[in-house]
Amino acid sequence: MRLVSLVLSATPFLAVLAEPIPSPLEAFKRAGPAAGQVITKCSQSGLLALAFDDGPYQYTSTLMNTLNQAGAKATFFVTGTLYGCIHNQAAAVKAAYNSGHQIASHTWSHPSNFGSLSASAVTQEMQKLEGALNKIIGKKPTYMRPPYLATGGNVLSTMKTLGYRVITDDIDSGDWNGLTAQQSEQRFQQAGTSGNGHIPLMHEVYASTVNTLVPWLITWAKQNNLRLVTVAECLGDAGGAYTTPTVAATSTC
Repeated sequence: MRLVSLVLSATPFLAVLAEPIPSPLEAFKRAGPAAGQVITKCSQSGLLALAFDDGPYQYTSTLMNTLNQAGAKATFFVTGTLYGCIHNQAAAVKAAYNSGHQIASHTWSHPSNFGSLSASAVTQEMQKLEGALNKIIGKKPTYMRPPYLATGGNVLSTMKTLGYRVITDDIDSGDWNGLTAQQSEQRFQQAGTSGNGHIPLMHEVYASTVNTLVPWLITWAKQNNLRLVTVAECLGDAGGAYTTPTVAATSTC
């Protein structure tokens, strides 16, 4: 009887030992992309990671609805104050999050000199937005896109310290520079669909992008058998888009 008891008491321990130990490569993949390193495109083929900067804005809900109706996912790189206080658009941000879209950081105020800010100033830009997003979605994003794609100066070292994956792009839609939706479409067609998926630079603050370019991209992706996914998913990190906030929630700008 005593021997049986010993065997039974050891069973949970043996079960733990029976768990497969992940290889170093598997463990690395599970950890997601490294923080503080520039990422320009997806790590897999057959995907397209639509990514929009500068919101939230008056078109956020329209954009989200268009994506939802198509069964598409996207990433919203949001700011705190670029087009008004983020808390005034909290419902739209939370709705996008609840719909499965990725909410990521584009800094608090979108400074034009982001690449030349001190490390403490860069940190403040990130943590002020983190506090707002803690209030709105209860999470800290682990992905960010720097304003003007600025990655010099203290940006990358600070993002490594703060735990942010740094996204830029491999297709510039040019919407910020006055290109029409049709001209943007040509850029996607020129980039093609072979190789690893694209992470484009687009802005949700332009009506032509939201109302014309995005519907065209949904159709283009379908015609080319591309799945429209979040940036995190296109990097094999679907479960790693967020972490526990490290900054207290804030509700004012």
